[in-house]
Amino acid sequence: MKSFLLFCCCIASGVIGFTQQIRYDFAAPNLAHHEAEISLTVTGLPTGPAFFRMSRSSPGRYATHEFAKNVYNVKAADQNGKALAIEKVDADVFRVAQHKGTVKVSYTLFGNYADGTYAEIDPTHLHLNMPATFLWVKGLDKAPITLRMTLPNPAWTIATQLKPTADVFTFTAPGLQYFMDSPIKAGQLSVREWKVLNPDQKTYTFRLALEADAKDTAVDAFANKVKTIVREAQAVFGEVPAYDYGTYTFLASISPYVKGDGMEHRNSTMITNPRPFINSAVLPGVFAHEFFHCWNVERIRPKSLEPFNFEKSNLSEALWIAEGFTQYYGLLLMKRAGFTSDADFYQQMAGLINAKENTPGGAGHTPVENSQMAVFVDAGVSIDRTNYPNMHTSYYYHGGALALALDLQLRQQFRRSMDDFMRELWKRFGKTERPYTLPEVEKALGAVSSPSFAATFFRDYVYHPGSVNYASLLKPAGLRLEKAAGGKAWLGNVRFQADRNGNLVIGGNTVRNTPLYNAGVDVDDVLLQLDGKELKSPEDVDAVLRQRKPGETLPLVFSHRRQKQEATVTLAEDPSFTVVPSGTIGEPEKAFQQGWYGSHATGIH
Repeated sequence: MKSFLLFCCCIASGVIGFTQQIRYDFAAPNLAHHEAEISLTVTGLPTGPAFFRMSRSSPGRYATHEFAKNVYNVKAADQNGKALAIEKVDADVFRVAQHKGTVKVSYTLFGNYADGTYAEIDPTHLHLNMPATFLWVKGLDKAPITLRMTLPNPAWTIATQLKPTADVFTFTAPGLQYFMDSPIKAGQLSVREWKVLNPDQKTYTFRLALEADAKDTAVDAFANKVKTIVREAQAVFGEVPAYDYGTYTFLASISPYVKGDGMEHRNSTMITNPRPFINSAVLPGVFAHEFFHCWNVERIRPKSLEPFNFEKSNLSEALWIAEGFTQYYGLLLMKRAGFTSDADFYQQMAGLINAKENTPGGAGHTPVENSQMAVFVDAGVSIDRTNYPNMHTSYYYHGGALALALDLQLRQQFRRSMDDFMRELWKRFGKTERPYTLPEVEKALGAVSSPSFAATFFRDYVYHPGSVNYASLLKPAGLRLEKAAGGKAWLGNVRFQADRNGNLVIGGNTVRNTPLYNAGVDVDDVLLQLDGKELKSPEDVDAVLRQRKPGETLPLVFSHRRQKQEATVTLAEDPSFTVVPSGTIGEPEKAFQQGWYGSHATGIH
């Protein structure tokens, strides 16, 4: 979200003399059945109808979500408690046509889905993402907000990035944008705090507010891992942002009763993971990704996300930067922190390369096009089938692959790095909180390399889906790019599933330019025979392929909607890459590796 100023504006018409203010009261008397009772009291409303609405999008999400489906028992009253007529005029909009400047709207909210987007009201906790929880008033975006929480359990702790007050149950926000960007956790939380010092000698408080079935010693150990991630991220930019109210909060639920997710916010992040805490060794990765967002996307922010629209999704051409660069750095910070082995890091880089080079969406579509698909693919809900495997690759991985290519190129050609590029973006757009456009990002890249290099990179890889020569880029790091299954026969990346009759069914779209796709086989088709051998399981397919080589042509029998089809299939070699050490390496390669993925946090406390 952008930086905010606190406005206390007297309205120009209607009820002169009243200050526009908004107060929320939250209680949850029916926890067992996941219901909360919420009221919204607005003063200083101008003359004319007042519109109250539920959001359809949420900060950090790029597709729409119909939060209004869980709102009911909506009522309105005036300042004296007298009922006012309230009319539902759209699926998520309510209108109070007649009022005298003050309206109190109350409603029941159902919430039973704990992740980074939705709300859960449960005897074990309150998990509140704000757009999924609170109605708001159209036209009063700048009105200051107060929230009073009534906790069902006095032993519970509240954690949020909202501004605290003298009353531990009351919080404030300067306006709608900040309020909606400020999730809340309440429950039996284990809280750990530490301080981080910036070069300007300003100190910021970090908090881990963790809901998990874990002993104090395990929580302490995990908090230390998060501290390490924070130090490595700070080293990239040279400082942490100037967090509002001086605090950054990791809100985290590690529990089998939540859904896996991570969502960034201006001064906090909401992380949910259903894995047992005993496996916490694999968990810091999402913390690394989401924390990096407090620079990249929360402050280094594309203009296409400004202002955030709670009524519909923002279409953005730059998510390959906002999410893709963050994806790359989430992996890189884990490696620099010592939580990822060399072998695992190399395979993570191979995964980025394969997404760019070996998928139709990466090889045939630009990162701009893939970014603009976010309004459909970012946890958007639909019931019809799509052809995404043949026309879309995640902007997380497409952008991550371009960040890898940039990092290696900058290090080899200019003795600079992605760290230098991110610091340049931070200086131009993050610290100033001036949203960027793609041409401005190109100029920033030119400042850390050369204008001609930046223009060529954007021409070849941003505005066109050019192929990157990763093999040559990896050589100075003592790494080699090779085929993961070289010389072996391959039908394509196929997901098989069995039907009720035990038939071998194609469980998803076949991918363009793979053997089965070229043979005319697609989702729901049943494979019957390959090279004259009856097929009943994936193992039967593997048995045939083991006896054959890429380039051979075999007879294939399959069924499409109970109609038997005969075709020929030309076997291919799996194009997927793996990244492996190139053998014995010398001091230049070791120095390159250290500069790339060795710890950068020396001297940071």
